[in-house]
Amino acid sequence: MKTKTPEIHWLPRIFCILAILFVSMFALDSFESGIPFWKQIAGFLIHMIPSFILTIFLWIAWKWELIGGIAFIVIGSALSPFVFSMNYHRTGSWWDALIVILLITVPFIVVGLLFLVSHYLKRNKFTMPES
Repeated sequence: MKTKTPEIHWLPRIFCILAILFVSMFALDSFESGIPFWKQIAGFLIHMIPSFILTIFLWIAWKWELIGGIAFIVIGSALSPFVFSMNYHRTGSWWDALIVILLITVPFIVVGLLFLVSHYLKRNKFTMPES
């Protein structure tokens, strides 16, 4: 038997980076014509605050998978009702609000679960048969 966990080690990290990049993409809304450049930069930095916070949590999870996994699950779970409510009131459609939840908060819950799985597989030195 050979210890084999590199895939599960890298999967939550790559998935989290992609999810943070997706959330960061919404900060590009701050660039509009007719607004002074420095106000656009300030708006961009303000819109990037969630991405900066998520990057700090990724750094924590990178070092301590158990703590980071729990943190990402809590973040995704705690923000889901808020994001759903905000989008439901904006659009009036529960279906659209549910899709937003699936795109924005659920990936971080999945990332948290993947960090927990990675932690427990490494801790128990899970072995897989060689192919």
